[in-house]
Amino acid sequence: MKRVLSICAIAAIAAFRAFGAGSAPVESSDKPAAKQEKPAAKQEKPAAKQEKPAAKQESPAVSAYNQGVELMKNKRFAQAQSKFEQAVKLDPNFAEAYNNLAFTLRKQGSANYQKSLEYYNKAIQLKPKLAEAYMYRGVLYTQMGRKTDAQADLVLLKKLDGRLAKELEEFMQTGKEEDYLYGATKKK
Repeated sequence: MKRVLSICAIAAIAAFRAFGAGSAPVESSDKPAAKQEKPAAKQEKPAAKQEKPAAKQESPAVSAYNQGVELMKNKRFAQAQSKFEQAVKLDPNFAEAYNNLAFTLRKQGSANYQKSLEYYNKAIQLKPKLAEAYMYRGVLYTQMGRKTDAQADLVLLKKLDGRLAKELEEFMQTGKEEDYLYGATKKK
C-alpha cells in the first residue's frame, strides 16, 4: 500500500509540475499571493513601454522604405523608386532598400538594367546573406542574357533560401516572374 501511495505522490508531483509549466503559478487567495502578483504586473509594464516607443521611433529611412514597399506591391514602380532612393539617402547602409531600389528600376525597363545591377551588388555588399538580392539579381542576369552569372547566383541562393532558389530556377526556365514576389524584401 505504501508503494502505491508513493507512486501516486510522485505522479501527482510530476503532473503538477507539467501543468504549471508555462502557465501562471497556482496560489491560494491569501495576501502573500496578491503581493506576488504585483511585481509580476510591474514587470509586464516596462515590456509594454519598450514596445510602444519602438513603433513610434520608426526612423525616416524605414518609413520611406515601408512606403516604397507598399507602392511596389501596387506596381507603382517609379514612385516606389523615389521612396527607396530617399531611404538609401537617409541610411546609406540599408541593404534591403538598395535591393528594392534595384528591383523597381529593373521593372521599369531594360534601360535601367545596369543601374539596377549596381544596386543589387551594393545590397549584397552590405548584407551578403540577403537572399532576395541574389534572387532578383539572378533574374536580372537572365534578362540581360548572362546565364552563367544567373546560375552562380542560383548556386548561392540554394544555400540561403530554398524557396527563392526554386523561384529563380523557374524564372530561368520560363522567363515568367510571379507578382506575389513583389516586395520579397518585407516591410521593416
